Amino acid sequence: MVSPQSGPGKAPTPPARAPRVTAAEVAAKAGVSTATVSLVANGKTSGRVSAEIVARVAEAISELGYVVDSAGSSLATGAGNFVILIAPDISNAFYSQVITGIRAAIGPDYQLLLSVTGNGRFPAVRDVRKLLALRPAGLLVDAPSEQFLAELAATGPLVLLDAPGSGGTAPRVNFDVEAGAAELAGHLAACGHRTVAYLDSVTGTQTFQARRRAFRVTAEQLGIRVLDGAIPSTTIDLGAAAEAFAAAWPQLAAAGVTAVACATDTQAFGVLQAARKLGLAVPGALAVTGFDDLAFAGSSDPGLTTVRLPAAALGEAAGNQLKTLLAGRAPACTLINLATELVIRESTGLRT
Repeated sequence: MVSPQSGPGKAPTPPARAPRVTAAEVAAKAGVSTATVSLVANGKTSGRVSAEIVARVAEAISELGYVVDSAGSSLATGAGNFVILIAPDISNAFYSQVITGIRAAIGPDYQLLLSVTGNGRFPAVRDVRKLLALRPAGLLVDAPSEQFLAELAATGPLVLLDAPGSGGTAPRVNFDVEAGAAELAGHLAACGHRTVAYLDSVTGTQTFQARRRAFRVTAEQLGIRVLDGAIPSTTIDLGAAAEAFAAAWPQLAAAGVTAVACATDTQAFGVLQAARKLGLAVPGALAVTGFDDLAFAGSSDPGLTTVRLPAAALGEAAGNQLKTLLAGRAPACTLINLATELVIRESTGLRT
């Protein structure tokens, strides 16, 4: 017999599946944290949660029809332990080095799962919580904002990477981005630049705020006028940066801009591309700088002056910190600062 939803030779149309109720929805209804929901749902409230709150959460669970993800629970308790790396734009070449470092640290003991986004935008908390339902052994969060960390409210082992302004008790492994940005500003001042534009990333994370602030403060102390925001912030994308710079160039030229400092190498490559199309000689008519020192920064045309960030060392140090936490020990040092280095190439003119 053929069902009413199908014709001869056609498979029946499956019924629509209702979306799974999340712990976050239960927490919102009960007015508690997702960690509390987890404790109640897994029967681990003894000595931790009051009877009143247990009753409130249980009622919310019943009303919403929440079911604990048993597959996620088995992953957490089985042999396949894994950690999650959360970062803006995992596809960026910079993160391949970070991942190499992490894998060197965690070795075969843990698998590495990536929370992937594109074009320099940070993963949404709601998407990351879907991964947390798998019960990872620990989290590595790169370049977070304070708002993201507050909304995520992770309760398990956590290490932050490149998070210069983060508070709390989580161990951090940072780059000394302030020193690198200040050194870059000093180099442009020594080259004679007096009006500079800054091209930032739209992510708005702490590391970008820190490098932008340090660059501006040092530049102004050295007599450089920084046109902050004259080029609209872009995603970490070559095409987007090229388009933004090309559109802003008439105003930049009128203002006397002779150099553009970019928050990342990828954006700097976009500015170089646009400058070439506009017929601007680099560094003769315009100097361009980046941040990262990606593998091909030295082979671009011209070679890119940039601040080298030791990405692999960042990943390895963070992976070691997380392994220490997973072993039930406190790291000997909860804040590690990795030195940066100014690499001067042809895009600003080589100094002898």
